[in-house]
Amino acid sequence: MTTSPPASTLLVLLPGMDGTASLFHRFDAALRAHSAIVTLAIAYPAAPLDYAALEAFVRERLPQGRPFVVLAESFSGPLGAALRADPPPGMRALILCCSFVRNPRPMLAPLRHLLHMVPFGAMPGFALRQALLAPHATPQLQAELAAALAQVPPSVLRQRLRAVLETDASRSFARGSLPVLYLRARHDRLVPPANAVQILRQAADAQLVDIAAPHMLLQAAPEAAAVAVAAFIDSLSAPQALN
Repeated sequence: MTTSPPASTLLVLLPGMDGTASLFHRFDAALRAHSAIVTLAIAYPAAPLDYAALEAFVRERLPQGRPFVVLAESFSGPLGAALRADPPPGMRALILCCSFVRNPRPMLAPLRHLLHMVPFGAMPGFALRQALLAPHATPQLQAELAAALAQVPPSVLRQRLRAVLETDASRSFARGSLPVLYLRARHDRLVPPANAVQILRQAADAQLVDIAAPHMLLQAAPEAAAVAVAAFIDSLSAPQALN
């Protein structure tokens, strides 16, 4: 009697502030080269939704009937925290990449009422490169970033930045019990390194991997990220029966 081979591990990708999920292709290719892991990227609607609305949107699109791991990139950290606090059937672990579960820059919170003055539509390319890609910027990465951001209305970017400045999902995150991996970029200019320490304190046995990369770690260092993610997923216990 023959048996079917086990299904490949499914990794659900939640994008950064652009929300387009169009910037994962380098990481996805590297992951496939190192493992049998397959990915499912969830793009967000180009609408000014808060974290609660986005959580509902994500939950409706999570896979059914098979185990999976969630990777929350940057902006999506609070969504990953919510899923860890109340995990859907099949979710086995959470990976946070250059991310956070509460406002990573609390000193900027009082400025959230001035976001209407931020010229997202005319944001200088140099400023974005310095914040997101330096010192690993390449012409191709810059072009891909610009193309992704061009798909998102400035009003949506403002709402997402406001959500970041107002969020604090640390208590719910701490109540969760799923394994956690944190990918920290050594050259991250947006999320301070201490942010990872705070997350490690709240998640028992959480793992930390430092990678020489800017904030856009998955795009600038896809090979290193793929190796770390594949090793983490391989270390998880054998799939258990779904809830």
